[in-house]
Amino acid sequence: MAKTLELQFTTSTGETTSISIDSPKEPIDAAVVKLAMEQIVASDAFYSAKGQLVSPKIARIIERNVTPYELV
Repeated sequence: MAKTLELQFTTSTGETTSISIDSPKEPIDAAVVKLAMEQIVASDAFYSAKGQLVSPKIARIIERNVTPYELV
């Protein structure tokens, strides 16, 4: 099962953009994630096509199962 930590931010245009982190360290500490997201916004290091990051919106873990099938 693959896990991804998705960090969603509100941008200067009012839209939502996200940063995804594969295989995050668990357990997830919500306070640490929130602080990291605030630091990302404050650093102004990221820019998306939807505008500058202005505030953290939501963080979530996405899990997915992949079942490969051999095609003979």
